[in-house]
Amino acid sequence: MTEVSGREFPWAPDHPVLTVLRARRAAGGGPGRRADGHKIGLAVEGGGMRGIVSCAMLSALEDLGYGQVFDAIYGGSSGSVNAAYFLAGDLWRSLSIYYDDLATRRFIDLRRLLRRRALLDVDFAFDEVFALTKPLDTAAVLRSPTPLHVTIALVDEQRTIWPSEFESSADLTSALRAGSWLPVATTGTATFRGQRAIDGGALISHPSRVALADECTHVLSLSTRPAHQRRNRPDLLQRYAATRLDATSPGLGALYLEGDRIGQVDRRQLDRWRVDPVPVPAVLDLCPTTDRGVSRYDIDTGRLQAAGTVERQRKNPLLED
Repeated sequence: MTEVSGREFPWAPDHPVLTVLRARRAAGGGPGRRADGHKIGLAVEGGGMRGIVSCAMLSALEDLGYGQVFDAIYGGSSGSVNAAYFLAGDLWRSLSIYYDDLATRRFIDLRRLLRRRALLDVDFAFDEVFALTKPLDTAAVLRSPTPLHVTIALVDEQRTIWPSEFESSADLTSALRAGSWLPVATTGTATFRGQRAIDGGALISHPSRVALADECTHVLSLSTRPAHQRRNRPDLLQRYAATRLDATSPGLGALYLEGDRIGQVDRRQLDRWRVDPVPVPAVLDLCPTTDRGVSRYDIDTGRLQAAGTVERQRKNPLLED
């Protein structure tokens, strides 16, 4: 921890990511009109209903005037949906979706597992909530000068892609749906451009890795897991997911477990970079300071609202002057 002006912060107050973010905000402009030579990425983690945490963080960034400072956004799972609403300029609507529209057994019902059905109804989220109840302005996302990279795992090719150029609203929605197709929680696979596809986090568990692979010089990472939630080995759910993925495409399960192992290494590196950054590539990961009790399949509206409120209203002196 670093002590600054009598307050304790879990990151370095002079972090290079914060320096370039402040400079970008002061200079104004937008993508394609930068003079600093940096490529600044925003990595947005999801994780089912835990996505309310990164959604609240995005809302805080928007409130603080950082909506136009990024050159590219990289989303994982529900983080991709959050990022799409962010680019459409409708973050408050996205935040309320979690506790107003998705915190229901229509979307999540653990009892469906007993009937060998998907516990998560992704089609309900996309066909009703994102399309009708609180529609995502996909046209605004397509017009945005800031590209959105949606992480997707191709099942048969057993690799992760992160497309950012979409031919139409339908193509974008297809990418977001595929990127939200969580292993175990869903059955079968989604389809993206004619290929079987699932959540990109199945093989690359944190979108900050994608931002670095895309040659970002600086990355602001929004994580939904507290820093103390780190594992040294796969738990029972990961092992079960690997078995299910192998049944879908032989060998995919082993890649999933390796991706999970690398993801845990990545998270520990993000923890180190938070307080001891390197100049380039510089990564600052913001994560919940405490465990708010929100799980991937949480439908408790009180917990969801509390988590969203805390992360949105939490004072963040590193993003303020």
